Amino acid sequence: MRELTVNLGDRSYPIFIGANLLNQVELYARYFCGEQVLVVTNENLWLPYGENFVAGLAKSLNKVDSVVLPDGEQYKTLAVLNNIFDALLENKYNRRTTLVALGGGVVGDMTGFAASAYQRGVGFIQIPTTLLAQVDSSVGGKTGVNHPLGKNMIGAFYQPQCVVIDTEVLSTLPERELSAGLAEVIKYGLIADSEFFSWLEANMLRLMARERDALIYAIERSCQIKAEVVAQDEKEAGLRAILNLGHTFGHAIEASQGYGQWLHGEAVAAGTVMACELSQRLGWLDATVVERSVALFNMANLPVKPPADMCPETFMKYMAVDKKVLHGTLRLVLLKGLGTAVVTSEFERDCLMQVLRGVA
Repeated sequence: MRELTVNLGDRSYPIFIGANLLNQVELYARYFCGEQVLVVTNENLWLPYGENFVAGLAKSLNKVDSVVLPDGEQYKTLAVLNNIFDALLENKYNRRTTLVALGGGVVGDMTGFAASAYQRGVGFIQIPTTLLAQVDSSVGGKTGVNHPLGKNMIGAFYQPQCVVIDTEVLSTLPERELSAGLAEVIKYGLIADSEFFSWLEANMLRLMARERDALIYAIERSCQIKAEVVAQDEKEAGLRAILNLGHTFGHAIEASQGYGQWLHGEAVAAGTVMACELSQRLGWLDATVVERSVALFNMANLPVKPPADMCPETFMKYMAVDKKVLHGTLRLVLLKGLGTAVVTSEFERDCLMQVLRGVA
């Protein structure tokens, strides 16, 4: 087992990474805030993991209940979030409560948001079951729900007590979901670690084959990078925004196509290529890096182009409500070299429009 720490002073917490950690209750039981636990999962995970997990907790805790949410990004809404609050109130949960998120990014984001709001804050543990959630959304305390006009626009920064990453659950992850998670892994190499990017080029086929050692290393390095950034800028006042490489374009794709049509990682992959192409047009990034990025996303079976029906006007409509917009000015995460990301509004609009139009 590997253990990392997200250093946030008295709110620091561990990330445990390894095989078969899900049912090692003794590993994370000490992070429960009391003996009341509500497990939040989704309908696809209930039978393979959720039912046994809840039964295992019930052997050592006074009160354990569960909420099973519908599966999919399209259900990441305020209306569905109320299912969690209903369960908490109907079962008379108090402030000595811990919510456990057993699921992917949607479950984790919604559970964390519910924990931040219920009685103004209760305990929260992340047990991510998708690669994307393991390397990205479960770490760093971003929680929330979507709005038809923008992704993750309603939420809170709320850190978990711990994150438990069990690599064995990836054995049942659909191929498309595995690829979606690899988009975020590739992102970390592009923004912060050129050697890791090269390692991914050499080991992508091992990751696609779900080789345990390769997965553990990729997850650990991704979490290390994110933890280091979050420790320096918890609430995205500056540096943390580099973690959103490709996301401004990607969120526009997700919102315009209808949440769930494109998986988050798929949209991020296409959006990251667009960010690389814009960086190249600005003279900041060598063409060979763009070519290597496209090749790596292709190797991971990810899209490298946005939907054919998306015009520049559609992109700009959704990008205008991106969280990085400041004083009405669009800011983007771009690259000034492999492993070096910047958040900037200093780009030529003509170059951006060429990328949005797909001009070769």
